[in-house]
Amino acid sequence: MDGDSGVPASIEAAWGLRSRPSYGPRPGLSLEQIVDTAVRLAATEGLTAVSMVRVGKELGTSPMALYRYVAAKNELLDLMLDAGLGAPPADPGDATGWRDRLDRWSRDYLAGLLANAWMLQVPVTAPPITPNQIAWLERGLAALHGTAVAEREKLSIVMLLSGFVRSWAAMAAGQAADDRKPVDYGQALTHLADPRNFPAITAAIAAGAIDHDATYDPDAEFTFGLDRVLDGIAALVDRRT
Repeated sequence: MDGDSGVPASIEAAWGLRSRPSYGPRPGLSLEQIVDTAVRLAATEGLTAVSMVRVGKELGTSPMALYRYVAAKNELLDLMLDAGLGAPPADPGDATGWRDRLDRWSRDYLAGLLANAWMLQVPVTAPPITPNQIAWLERGLAALHGTAVAEREKLSIVMLLSGFVRSWAAMAAGQAADDRKPVDYGQALTHLADPRNFPAITAAIAAGAIDHDATYDPDAEFTFGLDRVLDGIAALVDRRT
């Protein structure tokens, strides 16, 4: 049941505002046990393994007992994301300015996502509301402290970086999980794409830009993309200043 604030009881409990269900709790069961069990299932068997029935089975109880703590599957997913990602590392004291702080934030967020790749399978359907997610948002917003960027723009900047990092993490996790035989991408496109129809692709292949050989560095690719995003944010910061 939601509190007077309209916030689900399970989310209030995650914030420490509600310690137990208001009716009929099963002795020995807790919200933390439910979330930890669901996270373990997602990490070992994939997100598709997580259901109220399966989590209840792992805990030796019925799904109805879980619903006293978590009213809906989407609430459980929110709490799983919060537990999987954890609290952000402290803002490094040697950071020099907003750009360095956002760079560190982005890399820390990427590391957290790649360490828990199952989180990338959870669709983002609402703004963050759980404690650790809000702590990540706080650190991102705080990185822009001292700039003349408007508060709404700060939120948009953190959202932009979050989307970039999440997209990159999804691609990297997908490549890591791909068990197909590697294919020389440039060679494959040379065979498949007629240069008359794809002149720009042909030029990229001829320049060696599409070859994924031993010199390919995914970290350098991430840094290149992140720097371009930060360049755009820098232009906005300069305009506002």
